[in-house]
Amino acid sequence: MPDGSANQKPQYDPTFTDNVINATGPAASPRMQKVMASLIRHVHDFARENDLTIDEWMQGVQMINWAGQMSNERRNEGQLLCDVIGLESLVDEITNKLLVGADYETTKTAVLGPFFRNDTPPTMNDTSIIKTMPSDGEVTYMHGIVRDAATSQPIEGVKVDIWQCSTNGLYEQQDPEQAEFNLRGNFTTDKNGYYGLYCLRPVPYPVPDDGPAGKLLELLDRHPYRPAHIHFIASNDQYTPLTTQIFDKKSKYLTNDSVFAVKDELLVDFKPMENGSKASLELAYDIRLARKL
Repeated sequence: MPDGSANQKPQYDPTFTDNVINATGPAASPRMQKVMASLIRHVHDFARENDLTIDEWMQGVQMINWAGQMSNERRNEGQLLCDVIGLESLVDEITNKLLVGADYETTKTAVLGPFFRNDTPPTMNDTSIIKTMPSDGEVTYMHGIVRDAATSQPIEGVKVDIWQCSTNGLYEQQDPEQAEFNLRGNFTTDKNGYYGLYCLRPVPYPVPDDGPAGKLLELLDRHPYRPAHIHFIASNDQYTPLTTQIFDKKSKYLTNDSVFAVKDELLVDFKPMENGSKASLELAYDIRLARKL
């Protein structure tokens, strides 16, 4: 019987969630059954715990729809929405913890981010990825050796896909003033495992605020800034692909990155380039990959 309390928690059908979970058919894979049962239970518990109303639920649906409507082959707003609530960084950690077990260290991973392009054309080593030079850009000679994490031997034929924003905080697909594929390169290591290129010293920038991710940050009273970083993916057929970012250790926002992606092992030093005519700075960064099992 109700006790008349104005703050009494409503009582909801205790069998409803189990009925939804049990509707899954026998042909669903075991992994699908496990993951979806857990998701349904957590989502239903969330709704009951917060007494979610139709109006609030519809706001969430509209935000998800908005993210889908803004996403295309050049910008993934749905992924950015996951980024700002820390989900992609958490999944990145989970994935890598599941792969732990070897007695050697690979390069640490970090999130892909929403501005990757999978159509960057092949790029020759020791060329520049700067197609549109900003007036305030600091040209950097970035180079390193890709090695087998277990043996430290150099690996030939690794694709190293690198991308970064310009000094105005925009990636080329966001900015009509930048040439296509500006600050993007797709390099292949030589027989010594070497890759090298000319890029810009990265700058901090805000994630886009014209979509649901930016709106959510505003509602949460959080800043939108990411610390200065360069993205890359390193992969070939024999090694587990590595997706990561490296961060300028002198950048702002290292301790409060808006997508929670910074790891101490990914902080790097940009040093003055000695006797360099093409660059004022140098960044040496080796990459260590794990061979596929």
